[in-house]
Amino acid sequence: MRGPLERVLGVCLVAITLTIAGFFSEAPARSQDQDQDPGQEEVTNSILGNYLAGRFARAAQDTEEAAEFYGRALERDPTNEVLLEQAFQMETMSGDWPKAIPLAEQLAGTNESHRMSQFLLGVTAFKSADYKKAEERFAAASENPIGELTSAIAIGWTRLAAGDVDGALKALDLPKQPDWAQFYLSYHRALIADIAGRKAVARASYEKVFRQDSRTLRTSLAYAQSAAHYGDFKTARMIIKQQLAKSQGDPHPLAKEMLETINRKEKPPFLVANATDGLAEVFYGLGEALAGEGGVSLGTIYLQLALDAKPDHIFALAALANAQEAVKRYDDALKTYDKIPQGTPLQSAIDIRRAFDLNSLDKTDEAKAILVKLTETDPKDVRPLEALGNIMRARKDYASAVTYFTKALAILNKSDPRNWGYYYARGTSYERLKNWPAAEADLKRALALAPDQPLVLNYLGYSWVDQGKNLKEGTRLIEKAVQLKPDDGYIVDSLGWAHYKQGNFKEAVRYLERSVEIKPEDPTLNDHLGDAFWKVGREREARFQWSQALSLDPEPEDVDKIKAKLEHGLDPKGEAKNPSKTRQVQTDESLHRRSENKTGNPGRAVE
Repeated sequence: MRGPLERVLGVCLVAITLTIAGFFSEAPARSQDQDQDPGQEEVTNSILGNYLAGRFARAAQDTEEAAEFYGRALERDPTNEVLLEQAFQMETMSGDWPKAIPLAEQLAGTNESHRMSQFLLGVTAFKSADYKKAEERFAAASENPIGELTSAIAIGWTRLAAGDVDGALKALDLPKQPDWAQFYLSYHRALIADIAGRKAVARASYEKVFRQDSRTLRTSLAYAQSAAHYGDFKTARMIIKQQLAKSQGDPHPLAKEMLETINRKEKPPFLVANATDGLAEVFYGLGEALAGEGGVSLGTIYLQLALDAKPDHIFALAALANAQEAVKRYDDALKTYDKIPQGTPLQSAIDIRRAFDLNSLDKTDEAKAILVKLTETDPKDVRPLEALGNIMRARKDYASAVTYFTKALAILNKSDPRNWGYYYARGTSYERLKNWPAAEADLKRALALAPDQPLVLNYLGYSWVDQGKNLKEGTRLIEKAVQLKPDDGYIVDSLGWAHYKQGNFKEAVRYLERSVEIKPEDPTLNDHLGDAFWKVGREREARFQWSQALSLDPEPEDVDKIKAKLEHGLDPKGEAKNPSKTRQVQTDESLHRRSENKTGNPGRAVE
């Protein structure tokens, strides 16, 4: 197994090779005199070093460090477009506008259709009330489909800010856009029509949005607030109730608050109050969607643009913090959460997220203090208890986890299918405490509530098979889990190991090979495959898989076992020979649990 330093050096070598071949070929040509300058080599190395350091910092999701390194390189070579682009992206992702805006001007000067720089310059002009310049900037950014959509909506809000309502609505008339784009266009047409007092246009646009998707919280809130604002409480109530019914997990606090407002027959303000809020909504909506689909870098840029337009946009701040959590920048996420005003209906949810981030930074006592305080503030709120249970479970404090999940179940409706996760989480904690009767009871209860939940099927089925009991039923449960999640390497491994435990070694090989194809980096899956290979006489391949498992950082208690198998193979019972040299523990002790969420993330007790 290569150590961390060797891996870094390997990456460096590849990066240097690619950089020398491509990066400097894009730099401005240097004169013969420059080539002969004795100090030129030092300058070149400085550019290269800072560029590579910037790349590594970016790969580590440290945008501030990356921006600093790219900035240093750019000082040496100020017209290099590669450096200019990277520096601009990093400064924009960091929200450092005094540095990002000059870079945007330089990029737009060399490439008039450079999308993100034009968007930033458009927002800057909008904030200065230079609406003509803002529209020109937004129009210049409409090169590709996303750019065209964003540009059109941004121009609509710019025209509204300038007092041109008809022009604003006309800007959103793009009939050739696909359905997903029409959703955004209709939503913003409704928002603009609300502010402009075009009630009929707003209603027709909201109805179109709602027919397309009634589950999205933001659009449901906008439609309900609009209907209630005009006194149509019946429609508003229907919208929120439908949204709540279709949402998974606990009802969103903003939806609950809106339903209470509607039931009191109070007329709420519109979701978007003015053109500035509307412009922020453009970049927020696309940024959240992009970040949620895995495009964290681009999504972060859009979210920062939303916050440039409206720094206190609560949803954009929350989405930015989520994006930072996705790339494990927990310190940054905590700073972002701190910018959200206190006392909103989201406060408890934000505090729970902060607790998880603190736990990820190994500040578990601070995390626990936040959550315990929440339970004292509202003893009926199950979310902090769930969070405490998940954190304790991730920290392997299973006894405490059982206590918190038990308290949560005392509050919940035990027959509600949505609450299967609490039984599952408590059951897995009991199992880790070697209290199998209690674990089995909870897992069975979870299965009764959620008979098609792969995590429960896999865990209960594997536990039975591993104990040599209910073999056929256990295998059947795992088979069903594989049907539901055929691309989950851990669940596929469970089925392979079930066949192995029953002596069906050829079938075991078939599934275990598939599991390693899906998750080649997992040491336990490779170890299992090695055992199965040995059983069918493929001893050379078995030793290769065991060697592979050993190179992948297996659990400490498994290292000696794998080494013993490499040296001596397996005895007829499937155990490592020469047992005096190895600790006798189950290779598969925790494998079947790895499909579950063990990071302590919130939500329900599982994914």
